[in-house]
Amino acid sequence: MKRVLVVEDYADTRALMRYLLQNFGYEVLEATDGQDAINKIKENSVDLILMDISMPVMDGLTATQIIRQFEGFTKTPIIAVTAYGKSYYRQAIEAGCDDLINKPLDFNNLKPLLEQYLL
Repeated sequence: MKRVLVVEDYADTRALMRYLLQNFGYEVLEATDGQDAINKIKENSVDLILMDISMPVMDGLTATQIIRQFEGFTKTPIIAVTAYGKSYYRQAIEAGCDDLINKPLDFNNLKPLLEQYLL
């Protein structure tokens, strides 16, 4: 079973993402901010990371840059998740993200995106 790390500071959004991902058949790990995400990947292997961009403690772009330096995570797909739309696309890619998806998450957009990176 593929494991996805959801990095999101809002508990209700995390719960929705967990619900969708589990319905798609993925195992879900959760982190509440960028620093928490870094701690989680030091202890767990993951197949994909859904990374919120705007969070307290450490934002998603900074966390992505740090995660990309860890052995074994240079190729792990990281998808930026943002309510700010495609205006952050270039910044996300430059930080090391592979793609970007908008909030609120749409079932019809999320599933094919995950399948693209996890097949």
